[in-house]
Amino acid sequence: MWYSLIGGITTLAYLGLYAALREVLGAQPANAVAWIATAIADTAANRRLTFGISGRAGAVRAQGEGLLVFGLGLAITSGSLWALYALVAQPGRWLELGVLLAANLVAGLLRFVLLRTWVFAPRRLRHSS
Repeated sequence: MWYSLIGGITTLAYLGLYAALREVLGAQPANAVAWIATAIADTAANRRLTFGISGRAGAVRAQGEGLLVFGLGLAITSGSLWALYALVAQPGRWLELGVLLAANLVAGLLRFVLLRTWVFAPRRLRHSS
């Protein structure tokens, strides 16, 4: 439940930042800035609320690995923008946002699997205690 709520909030924040920055920076830079801006908050919130981990132990490692996981998400959204512009000469903003929303859903599923099985894996947490 927490993962979905956090993901929904950060996706809305991402889309809002993207939309605000799109005209100023262009599609790809706006995508990167919006992803990076939401990455740290998303990882910290999931660490605490979804996976029930608090305290400083492992926080830096989790943020670093979380940023790698977000890098995969950035690659997915950047690739989806590239594909959109390769297929549609002048896509409208709503189409662009729709493609990014779909890419975020795919990236979110991948992110959950990697956070659960790697970054916050129970076996890793037992070893670090």
